[in-house]
Amino acid sequence: MVDADPGTDDLLVERVDGAAVLTLHRPKARNALTARLIRALRAALAAADADDAVDVIVLTGADPAFCAGLDLGEVAGSGENLRMALTRPGDGGLPPGLPWEPTGKPLIGAINGPAITGGFELALHCDILIASEKAAFADTHTRVGVLPSWGMSVLLARAVGERRALRMSLSGEFLDPVAARDAGLVSEVVPHDDLLPAAHRLGQRIRASDPATRVAFLASARAIAALGTADALAAESRAAAAWLDRGFDAGGVAGRRAGIVAGNRGQLAATPAADGTSATSATSATPAASATPAAFGSGDAG
Repeated sequence: MVDADPGTDDLLVERVDGAAVLTLHRPKARNALTARLIRALRAALAAADADDAVDVIVLTGADPAFCAGLDLGEVAGSGENLRMALTRPGDGGLPPGLPWEPTGKPLIGAINGPAITGGFELALHCDILIASEKAAFADTHTRVGVLPSWGMSVLLARAVGERRALRMSLSGEFLDPVAARDAGLVSEVVPHDDLLPAAHRLGQRIRASDPATRVAFLASARAIAALGTADALAAESRAAAAWLDRGFDAGGVAGRRAGIVAGNRGQLAATPAADGTSATSATSATPAASATPAAFGSGDAG
């Protein structure tokens, strides 16, 4: 059973057999996050969490990218999306380091293409990740000139290990889907056209569990995983706030954008297909070449 939801132009919402599928839908901008899209995503997640007919939530992006991070045009202009991304401890908003209120239902990230910086952080806040062969992961905060505020410095190290995470964050190198699976970041890599079907199959297996036990187990598992995380996320948020308070150079971010986008395209174009036949580095080996020509738009921050 498929039920359409009006959503917004930037976020499509569909309910399919007990699953709510949320699709970031700014394909020409590589699904870069504006303040409008962030608000829509938060509202849609809350609505799905409150819907008794929904047991599982799937988050994906409109091709060719999953999400290229914050829209740098808006950062350099009003900066509203950057302010929404930074939660200062005690400001009455979301807890530090969270892009949305936590849901009580399993959240599957179906990563259909590059997940960059803020977009990568969205993926890190999903419970389970499935990657298309066209997926790729990168953190470009230090290249853009912004400190992370949605948990990158905490969650990436826990997902792939401290040293690999440091290399990714300091270099901006990409992690291809096979390496991401081998590192434990994603649980499965599937052909691109099978990504959403694979997410739905997993969702149906999850739905087959006892509902009350599933909810209780997920809450317990998250609480155990979060031991010490709240303090770490608060520390990240304080560092990001202090960095911005010292004088954030929005013009500098805008000026660096072209070089960052060109560098990202070059990294992706230089790597072979995702079968692992010709890895080029320890972290950036094999995103599919067919995903590379237009992998990045106005995003690539977060």
